[in-house]
Amino acid sequence: MGPNSCTNYIGRFAPSPSGPLHDGSLVAAMASFLDARAHQGQWLLRIEDIDTPRVVAGADRIIMQQLQALEMHWDGKVIWQSSRLNRYQDVFNQLKERGLIYGCACTRKEIASNAIKNGRLGLNGERPYAGTCRHGIAGNRPARAWRLVMPEGITRFVDRWQGEQSQDVVNEVGDIIVKRADGLFAYQLVVVIDDHDQGITDIVRGNDLLSSTARQHCIAHMLGYAPPRMMHVPLVLDAAGRKLSKQNHATAIDLQNPLASLGKAWQALGFAPLPAGSVTQFWQQAVPVWHRRFGLTTFTVDSGFHPAGR
Repeated sequence: MGPNSCTNYIGRFAPSPSGPLHDGSLVAAMASFLDARAHQGQWLLRIEDIDTPRVVAGADRIIMQQLQALEMHWDGKVIWQSSRLNRYQDVFNQLKERGLIYGCACTRKEIASNAIKNGRLGLNGERPYAGTCRHGIAGNRPARAWRLVMPEGITRFVDRWQGEQSQDVVNEVGDIIVKRADGLFAYQLVVVIDDHDQGITDIVRGNDLLSSTARQHCIAHMLGYAPPRMMHVPLVLDAAGRKLSKQNHATAIDLQNPLASLGKAWQALGFAPLPAGSVTQFWQQAVPVWHRRFGLTTFTVDSGFHPAGR
């Protein structure tokens, strides 16, 4: 390995199996794959099927076939979140025993109304939860979901693409749901547990998840985990300026011309076209270019929670 390699680098790609990969999700997959390969690290594949109502039967296998067709070969065994429910329940119980989880009876309409009434609208349409049920549910209403108490203070981290970031989670987001009204564990909790258990050191994903990072770091600190280094790459937008997504009926990656699909994703990341004549050549040329721009000479993990008053 060269002098600039990070032998302890472990990255991951974690798609939701709600449909095949499209041009937008390929950009995130490419960035995470390149970053892992540029640092001679591992690239793991995790199928995030915790939100079962959105899972499309067979989509996980299609995604894996797409990655293989593009020569994006993962390391180790694939993990499905649906096989880890006992692990999530154990962590949930631990947090509850510590008095950090409470039942909440509030509806989305009530939360939104409260936020608007008190002028507490957050970024990207966020409706911060005001902690209405933190000290008990009024009126003998049944709990609809379970929330995790967020700490007072500012959470800061340096994103390798977006730069310095900070968020006052308790005021800008509020106590977050960790178990939903339908009984399913929430993404924000399980992704932190998964990343820790898989030893993930670097997360490279789409910019739409940037706003989730601070709350995930808060959860990590509560559990005694070191948060991974973060990189959030630009999103691919459709003609209407919306994020290219399965919900917006984005078409699957064109595997009839895989080199063109890779080239499109590469340019969406801001790079000049490569003269590759095959998929194999594409990766051979792209990895060193990525390393020159984003290579890590030393590997450190930023851990930036700053309690209130400090």
